[in-house]
Amino acid sequence: MKGNNGNLVVRGNSNSSSVAWQSFDHPTDTWLPGGRIGYSKLTNEKIFLTPWRNPENPAPGIFSIEVEPNGTSHILLWNHTKMYWSSGEWTGKNFVNAPEIERDYYIKNYRYVRTENESYFTYDAGVPTAFTRLLVDYTGQFKQFVWGKDFTQWTILWMRPTLQCEVYGFCGAFSSCNTQKEPLCECMQGFEYTMLKDWQLEDHSDGCVRKTPLQCGNGGNDTFFVISNTAFPVDPEKLTVPKPEECEKTCLSNCSCTAYAYDNGCLIWKGALFNLQKLHADDEGGRDFHVRIAASELGETGTNATRAKTTREKVTWILIGTIGGFFLVFSIVLILLHRRQRRTFGPLGAGTLPNSAAIAVKKLKNLMQEEKQFRTEVRSMGTIQHANLVRLRGFCAKASKRCLVFDYMPNGSLESHLFQRDSKTLDWKTRYSIAIGTARGLAYLHEKCRDCIIHCDIKPENILLDTEFNPKVADFGLAKLMGRDFSRVLTTMRGTIGYLAPEWLSGEAITPKADVFSYGMLLLEIISGRRNRNLLDDGTNDYYPIRAANTVNRGHNFLTLLDKRLEGNADMEDLTRACKVACWCIQDDEKDRPTMGQIVRVLEGVYEMGTPPIPCFFQQFFPRNTADSAIIYQEASSSSNSYLIMSLK
Repeated sequence: MKGNNGNLVVRGNSNSSSVAWQSFDHPTDTWLPGGRIGYSKLTNEKIFLTPWRNPENPAPGIFSIEVEPNGTSHILLWNHTKMYWSSGEWTGKNFVNAPEIERDYYIKNYRYVRTENESYFTYDAGVPTAFTRLLVDYTGQFKQFVWGKDFTQWTILWMRPTLQCEVYGFCGAFSSCNTQKEPLCECMQGFEYTMLKDWQLEDHSDGCVRKTPLQCGNGGNDTFFVISNTAFPVDPEKLTVPKPEECEKTCLSNCSCTAYAYDNGCLIWKGALFNLQKLHADDEGGRDFHVRIAASELGETGTNATRAKTTREKVTWILIGTIGGFFLVFSIVLILLHRRQRRTFGPLGAGTLPNSAAIAVKKLKNLMQEEKQFRTEVRSMGTIQHANLVRLRGFCAKASKRCLVFDYMPNGSLESHLFQRDSKTLDWKTRYSIAIGTARGLAYLHEKCRDCIIHCDIKPENILLDTEFNPKVADFGLAKLMGRDFSRVLTTMRGTIGYLAPEWLSGEAITPKADVFSYGMLLLEIISGRRNRNLLDDGTNDYYPIRAANTVNRGHNFLTLLDKRLEGNADMEDLTRACKVACWCIQDDEKDRPTMGQIVRVLEGVYEMGTPPIPCFFQQFFPRNTADSAIIYQEASSSSNSYLIMSLK
């Protein structure tokens, strides 16, 4: 029989009160209210969770979550025998490393029970009209799901570890993990997928294997290729070697050595390599990592690279045409005219259609790694058209070829005009027009499409400019579609450091307000003409968004925030609006941020915006301003001077 709590109970007979077996004592990947995980001292058995191997294979995966058996009230995540996350000690209200439990509306009476015979954690449901469950996912993360009035599908409230790359061995052996890419995992150079089918199901546990065996001891040559800007794998062996060259020789002389690094000393790794993380280009903690491969692999790579430089190539394309509001798919032949350097979204080719329309072609080089990105872009852009969104003309999906065809943007990306020294300085009128156009494009994605589309990677590199410098939001490879019936969605962290909203970093489910935060950071860069993270003109390390937040909150001279190259030539009303909008967008709490539709109306002058508070994170740098504005929008066109109280607090 099954109780109302989901516990399946087997009894000796229908009248018996004794329990022969119950599912709560043998959980799989899910921990329901009333269930428990822990340790029995009588039977010396653990009650723990083990996830599926992948989304389609219910066989036990490589991860597990269990209670530390020595009575220290820790919950631990394991990859076989490797522990990679600890909840920290239970304080009676929450875990040191997972404080969400105390604030969790959907869980009550979360408690640690310790007796002479057993120790375990259990909890009760906090809301009778909602369902909640804790789960260890095939991704190796511990997650809480909720389904109820406010959530019409299973929605994740939080997860640990927050970053997928922090899960030990998620990408398997000889693979790197990169949170800036989708998919996250990629085989190292000279290696290939052990099980391609499993990788396609997001199961990377078998990792990668060498294409060519090492030649150590066989009279051949081995060499190294360098992966730059990395966080090293765990458990290196430290050697006393004075120079990098000697460290390399030491590794080559040992047939068990598979990699080395020189970081204030010689580090070598033996056997399979796990948990190599590729860091963002702006992360100063990254180091070079040298992976050992057969020398022939470098030669082969060079040959393939040379072949790839062919300047003329015929491909069959599927083009999306619009007829009476419907899309007609038909085939044409295109000739790629020339390759261009990577600008904003991958290797590009430029060409023309039979009607002489200029196009840009994005070719995905690695089918396995970029198939998901390809499908996301086609799905996101295939049925939408807007003046401020780059138009998808067509796509090619033949055999291993994956290409996307866009309208060609002759003025490149906004990044090239804001930050490159040899570029012509954009005047304020053009910048303000770009800011409004970008906001309109995002408002369309969030509010006008059938499915709400969260772009997830708004930055200057992804704003393209046509002949007249009209902006086009581009690169939907990381976009997330969210049904209109849902208020938020959880996805793996994606985007670019420096533009990520705080909720990305906490592992919470996101809303379109994540794009709003990124837009605010973009708008600050449009105003200043510099990267937010760069040094200021006086050489100080002052963080520009902090300076902007303080200046706007205190009503100081907004011209001090303007790009010095403009020499003060800007419309003060527009500059004031832009600065206020940017500072509202970067508020810590998403509820304090305006929607993109509201932003458009403010920038167009329909609404006036009140003074934004300094974001909570920034307030530690300045005395608190108690005169926070209670009114956020004032309708400019209202003769009665009535107010729209749109409290974002």
